[in-house]
Amino acid sequence: MLQAIETHLESRQVARVIYGSIIGLALVVALQAHPPSAGVIVGTLCATALAVGLAELYSDIVGTETRTRHRIARTELVHILDQAGAVAFGIAFPGVFFILAALGVFELHSAFAVAKWSGLALIGAYGFVGARLAGSTVAASLMQALAVGAIGGVLIAVKAVLH
Repeated sequence: MLQAIETHLESRQVARVIYGSIIGLALVVALQAHPPSAGVIVGTLCATALAVGLAELYSDIVGTETRTRHRIARTELVHILDQAGAVAFGIAFPGVFFILAALGVFELHSAFAVAKWSGLALIGAYGFVGARLAGSTVAASLMQALAVGAIGGVLIAVKAVLH
């Protein structure tokens, strides 16, 4: 398990998961104002993950072919699929909490709270780990985690102020 985490942290997937997590967090915050059923939220997150993942796939293929002036190779396609999948995963992940709400494990409002704060924690944790792996001190790493976590915090704060 530790090896899988280390391999993930050394990959380009980290950036894509963070990007997807921010999109997922923004969607959860927007849906909370007038929440549909838990099932509709899961469907919305999955549909958004699919749409953005496909947009990532298409734009990376066209961008690569335009930049290199040749068709992409199978190895390049696998890499691009991996990146698009990481974005889609980041977007769809909060759906887990709404599946649990649909199953009656907890209330819908609790699913929103857990989805928002876990998304914020994930973004901050990646910031911290990234800084530590780059050689920053614990204090500097905490500052970076707080800075990147502020992105999610701003989304949550804006929603709180507007509603």
